[in-house]
Amino acid sequence: MSGVQSVLRRVALDTRPLAVPAYRRLLIGQGVSFVGFQLTAVAVNGQVFEISGSSLWVGLLGPVSLVPLVVFGLWGGAIADAVDRRRLLLIGSVISWLATAALLLHAWSGLRNVSLVLGVIALQSIGFAITSATRGAIIPRIVPVERVAAANTLNFLVSSIGTVIGPLLAGIVLAKGGYALAYLIDAVLFGAGFYAAVRLPGLAPLGETSRPGLRSVADGLAYIATQPIVMMSFVVDIIAMAFAMPRALFPELTAERFGGSPVAFGWLSASIAIGSVMAGLSSGWIGRVRRQGVALTLVIALWGLTVAAAAFARPLWLVVVLLAVGGATDLASAVWRQTILQTYAPDEMRGRMQGVFMVVVAGGPRLGDLRAGATATAFGLVPAWAGGGLACAVLVLITGFAITSFRRYDAVAGRLRRSDPTLHDAPA
Repeated sequence: MSGVQSVLRRVALDTRPLAVPAYRRLLIGQGVSFVGFQLTAVAVNGQVFEISGSSLWVGLLGPVSLVPLVVFGLWGGAIADAVDRRRLLLIGSVISWLATAALLLHAWSGLRNVSLVLGVIALQSIGFAITSATRGAIIPRIVPVERVAAANTLNFLVSSIGTVIGPLLAGIVLAKGGYALAYLIDAVLFGAGFYAAVRLPGLAPLGETSRPGLRSVADGLAYIATQPIVMMSFVVDIIAMAFAMPRALFPELTAERFGGSPVAFGWLSASIAIGSVMAGLSSGWIGRVRRQGVALTLVIALWGLTVAAAAFARPLWLVVVLLAVGGATDLASAVWRQTILQTYAPDEMRGRMQGVFMVVVAGGPRLGDLRAGATATAFGLVPAWAGGGLACAVLVLITGFAITSFRRYDAVAGRLRRSDPTLHDAPA
């Protein structure tokens, strides 16, 4: 019996970071506000299509949000390395909340102006970019270093839950109260995240600081170029998303195999997030992995193989199960990549590393959408889907094992060698 209990303890979700009050408030605030963020994302898509009657305008939401994410993710990360991170998180939060309030006013007023909505979404993306980069740089300052991986697991878990709950809630809210009610709920839920930011301790920069600007961003990119372990944490994710992300092919798969069923499309769309949630609930082992370079290589290869296998599956349940397994591997990958950036890079670089991380996370799947759509048009659904997954597995195995420092990277030994006292120095 004791052996079973020991296994369960190792597998169960590691909740020890919740003992840190500042982190606990930040996690709850992030989880609650992210549900509202997802609710608004669905509502905006629906509202833009209702006003314009064109999918082209809905499609424009992608680049309109991506450009600010890239620009202000990089710049916001540089700012996070130069100013008090608590204050910057508050500023970014205010920007995001004002954008939500603007969407609410637009819906109430009956203006029906698509260009105005796109402009507000760009503003919202600026706030999201700043807060995301800053929040990621805050975690290792308020959580003990040995629990950073567990904290990241909790972060990705609540985000995955929000990704599932938000769209489901949107369907109910939009049916009952329309777009204005959706934006109002988002504005109210956002208060939890703002409260958590207000209660944070002061987080002034440590070590050397530089004026945030192009030079500062360039210094961050130069740092990545000289650090193979950090560089590889980005490279393997780009391989995973650009080659194997199948979401752009869900509509075609639904039409060809499942008669265009909206239910089937919904299950496909939720499958990866469902896998991430399930993995998060049984993630105690993730934070205990020391050879994170090898682990990253293997789980991303498994992601590619499960995606490839899903291309040949016929029953809906089997496709969903395979993609859910892929989602589980994606959560583990995200935790290890984030942990490497937060514990390997020095404090004065963490904001910029988080900025680049966010750009890769936002841009990688969009590259995958483009790759999937183009190859499916040229070669067909199954070759595009399965070929991308297999290419991902082969490329990540070759690349991951070719870089010696990444292959041998030991998270615990690396932290001991660095003995960075800035990893956890702020009061909880």
